Amino acid sequence: MHLKGNYFSPRSRLVLFFFVQMAADLVLCQLHYMIPEESKHGTFVGRIAQDLGMQISDINSRRLRIASKDGSDYFQVNLKNGILFVNRIIDREALCPEMSICIVQLEVIVDKPVQIHHVDVEIEDINDNYPVFPAKEYSFIIAESRLPGSRFPLEGAVDADVGTNSVTSYELSPSDYFSLDVQSYTHESKSVQLVLKKHLDREENSLHNLTVLAFDGGKPKLSGAVQILITVTDVNDNAPVFDHLIYRANLLENALAGTFVIKVNATDLDVGENSEIKYAFNKVVPQQVRSIFNIEESTGILRVIGEIDFEKKSLYEIEIEAIDKGHNAMSENCKVLVNILDVNDNPPQMTVTSLNVPVPEDSPRGTVIAVISVHDLDSGENGKVTCYISKNIPFKISPTLREYYSLTVDGPLDHERTSEYHLDITASDEGSPSLSITKSIQIQISDINDNPPSFQQTSENIYIKENNPPGSHIYTISAFDSDTGQNSFITYSLSDSFIEGIPISSYISINPENGKIFALLSFDHEQITYFQCQIKATDAGLPPLSSNLTLHIFIEDINDNSPSALAPFSSTESALTEMVPRSSKEGQLVTKIKAVDLDSGYNAWISYEFKNLPRNSPFSLGRQTGEVTIIRTLMDSDNDQHKLSIQLKDHGEPQMSAVVTLMILLVDPMQELPTERKTYKRKDDDFPDANIYLIMSICLISSVFLVTLIVYTVLRWQKYTQEINDLRQTTICPSIAGSWTYTQQRQYKVCLGGAPPKNDLILFTSNHIQSAMEDINSITGSLASNSAEKPKHPHPDWRYSASLRAAMQGAVHMEGAAILRSGPGGLEQQWPTVSSATSEPQGGEVSPPVGAGVNCNSWSFKYGPDNAKQPVPQIPPDFPENFIIPGSPAIISIRQDQPSAQGQKSNFITFGKKEETKKKKRKKKGNKNQEKANNAAGNNNQ
Repeated sequence: MHLKGNYFSPRSRLVLFFFVQMAADLVLCQLHYMIPEESKHGTFVGRIAQDLGMQISDINSRRLRIASKDGSDYFQVNLKNGILFVNRIIDREALCPEMSICIVQLEVIVDKPVQIHHVDVEIEDINDNYPVFPAKEYSFIIAESRLPGSRFPLEGAVDADVGTNSVTSYELSPSDYFSLDVQSYTHESKSVQLVLKKHLDREENSLHNLTVLAFDGGKPKLSGAVQILITVTDVNDNAPVFDHLIYRANLLENALAGTFVIKVNATDLDVGENSEIKYAFNKVVPQQVRSIFNIEESTGILRVIGEIDFEKKSLYEIEIEAIDKGHNAMSENCKVLVNILDVNDNPPQMTVTSLNVPVPEDSPRGTVIAVISVHDLDSGENGKVTCYISKNIPFKISPTLREYYSLTVDGPLDHERTSEYHLDITASDEGSPSLSITKSIQIQISDINDNPPSFQQTSENIYIKENNPPGSHIYTISAFDSDTGQNSFITYSLSDSFIEGIPISSYISINPENGKIFALLSFDHEQITYFQCQIKATDAGLPPLSSNLTLHIFIEDINDNSPSALAPFSSTESALTEMVPRSSKEGQLVTKIKAVDLDSGYNAWISYEFKNLPRNSPFSLGRQTGEVTIIRTLMDSDNDQHKLSIQLKDHGEPQMSAVVTLMILLVDPMQELPTERKTYKRKDDDFPDANIYLIMSICLISSVFLVTLIVYTVLRWQKYTQEINDLRQTTICPSIAGSWTYTQQRQYKVCLGGAPPKNDLILFTSNHIQSAMEDINSITGSLASNSAEKPKHPHPDWRYSASLRAAMQGAVHMEGAAILRSGPGGLEQQWPTVSSATSEPQGGEVSPPVGAGVNCNSWSFKYGPDNAKQPVPQIPPDFPENFIIPGSPAIISIRQDQPSAQGQKSNFITFGKKEETKKKKRKKKGNKNQEKANNAAGNNNQ
C-alpha cells in the first residue's frame, strides 16, 4: 500500500507515457483531424487541399491522392473541392483494439513536383459498447474462519470502448459482509476485489448472492452485471499470504522457451497439510497468457513457454493464486507485471514509391526521382533508421518527413557516358547489433539531343581523275553522333554554294542517308582544277543539331590531250615553208616551233624530235626548245628543198604526239624573198585551241594598239592638213598644169614594213641646189671609194628604188630612170613633159609624166634662164660609169654630155634597172626557186 502514496507511481508513469506519445504524434504530423467512429459515408473530415495550401485548380493537374499504411480505404478526397470525407464506416474497436488512441495515418501525395504530406485522422470513441464480464457468474467458497479484510479477486468487466467510455466504476449490491475494492494500477488495468468486512457465520448464512455492476463513463452510462455466489464453509481458517501483492519482472523479447521470469512466494500460518501451498494461474488469466507463460505448481517459478514479441504486446499482467492443501483449502492472490523489453530483432522495412524513370540527362540538381518509405517495427534506438546509397554516383538521398526519404539528382547526368545506374539503397537501424536492409533499383538516363554530329576532321581532300563517268561514286563521308535513338540519326546535305555562277549541286550530289558522294558530270582538268563545297550533317533530334565539313575537291589531270603547235604551225593539212639563204652561217636560227599541251605537269611537257630525218641533213632541232638551226655550212650540193617532219611528244602515260611538217627552201643570197613566206591553211571549222587567257591578252593589247593608232592618225592628219594650208598660202608659181613649187625643203617620209622612216625622195628649190649636189657628190664619192671593196650586206638606208615606188604609189607609179643634168647654169633634171605652164619657161616647172594610165618613167625639172643656177660639183673622172646602190635594184649611170653651145658640158645621172651579173646557171636555179616559192605561196593563199 505504500506505492499509493508515491506521486510517480507505476500507474502515473504509464499514463504520462501515453500522453507524451500522443503529443509526439500530433507534433510530427502536418494535419490532424478528428471524427467520431461509426460516421457514415460522406461525412466531412476536413478541407485537406486548402489546409495544405493548394489551389483547387491544381488538384487534378498535380494528381492529388491519398494512401494509408495499412492499405485501407476508409477515406477519400473529393478532387473537385479538395474535401476529405469518410468512404466507409469505421469501427474503432475493430480497427484499434486495445488502443487508447486510434489514429489512421494518411499520406497525401502530389506530383509536379513530388510532395508528401502526413495527415493523421483520429477516430474518436463513442459509447457504443457495454461493459462485459468474462463470465455470467462467479462462485466462491469461503471458510467461516476467514478473517475480515480477506480479499477475493474478481475478473473485471471489459469494455471495448476507451477513455471515459470504458469501465470507470463498479458497484456491489448491498451486503453486510462484503464490500468491493477497485484500484487502478495503469490506465488500462483495474483491480476488482471482493473484501470481507466481518466474520462469516455459516450457521447464520451459508450462501451469499451478490451482484456486481460495472459502469462506463459514457453519456448515457452503460453497465454490465455479474452474479457472485459465495458459499461459506467451516474449514481451514488461515489462507496463504504472498510476500508482495505485486511482482514486477523485465523480460527480453524473443526469449527462448524455459526462460526464467520471476519466482513468487507465499506462506501459510497453518501447519501440516493446511500449510502446504501450490501455485496456479488465477481463473481470470486469459488463455493467451497461459500459452506464453507457465508457473510451476510447487515452486512458484514463472517461465516462458511461448513466443514473446514486444511488437505484439509489451506488458503482461498475470494473476497468480497460492492455495493451501488443507481441507476447505484457502488461497491468496498476487499480481505479476511482466515488462517486455525490446530487442533489435526486426530489420528496417523499405518501400520505393513515385519512381520517375527514365530520368532526362539534363535534369538539374535537386530533381526528385523517387520517394522512399522506411520504418522499423522496433522501438527506441532499435527503431531509429538511417538511409544511404552507394557512393560515387550523381544521386543523393535525404530525409523529408518522419519515415520518408527523397532520392534526388546530385550531379550532372550524361546519357552518352552512363545510360543506366544501379543504385543500392540501404536502410540501417541504430540497434546493437545493427540490422539493415538493401534494395536495388535501376535508374535509366534518357537521352536528349545535346551532341551535334561530328566529323573526324573539319576538312578533307578528294582527288578525282578527269574524264570520270557521270554518276560515279567518288567519296563517302561519315559523321558520328554520340546521342542515341532518333537523336543519332544523321542526314547529309550539300550547302548552297556556286562555282562561277553554277550551283554546286550541278557538279556533285550526296546520298542523305549514307553520305556517299557522286559526280553528276565528267570533270575536265583543263576546265576546272579545283573547287570546294560544304557538307552539312544534321541529326534528327528536336531541335536538330548540325556540323559542317569542308571538302577540297581536286581534279587530277590525265594525258588526254596531244600536243598542238601554235600558229603558223597549227595547220596539219599543209606544210610551213621557210626560205633560208644559202649563205647562212652555222648555228643560224631558221625558225622556232612553238607548241602547247592543254594538260598539265608531265602530261604537258613537250619534246621536239625529227621524224625520218635524212642522214646528211644540215638542220638540227632543239629537243626542249623547238628551235630549228643550221648545224653546218650549206653547200651547192644540198637540195634546194628540204621537207622536215617534226614530232611533238608529251611525257604523259600513255604518251601522245603530233606531227608538223616544215618545208625549207634554200635560196641564193641575192634572190628576193617574198613578203609572205609563211602560209598555212586550216579548215573553216577548226578553231585554234589557244589558251583563253592568251586570247584575252592579245585582244587587250590589240585594242590598246588600235586606240593608239587612231589617235596617232588623227594627230598626223591634223598636222598634214595644217601643212597643206601653209603650202597653199606660200605658193610662188602656180601652174595650170598643176606644177609644184616648194620654197622650203620638204621631205616625204615613207615607212615600209615597220622600218624607221627614210628620206627616199628629196626635191630641191633653186636656193638649195648647191647643198643637194654636195650630198650627191658625197654619195658618189663614197660609192667610188667602196667600189673596189667586196660587196657587203645591203643597208636599209639605201633602198631608194623601193622607197620611191612606195612614196609615189598614191599619185603616179614611178619606175624607170631619172636624169639629173648639169650644165654651166646649174643642175637640171630632165623629165618628159606634155606641156609647160608658160610659153617660155621662166622658172622651174614640173610636168607630169607622159604615158597611158599616167604611168611614166621620168619627170623633168627645168629651170629657166632667169633662175640663177648654182654650180654643180663636177663628177670626178675616175667615178665609175655604172654603179649599184646597195640594197636597191636600180643602176645609176653617170656620163658627161658633149659641150653645149655655151661651151659647157652636162653631167647626167641616170637611174635604171640593174643588170644581172650572175652566171646563167645560178640565174636558172634562182628562177626555179622563185617559181617554187610563188607556187607554194599561191597554194597556201588559196
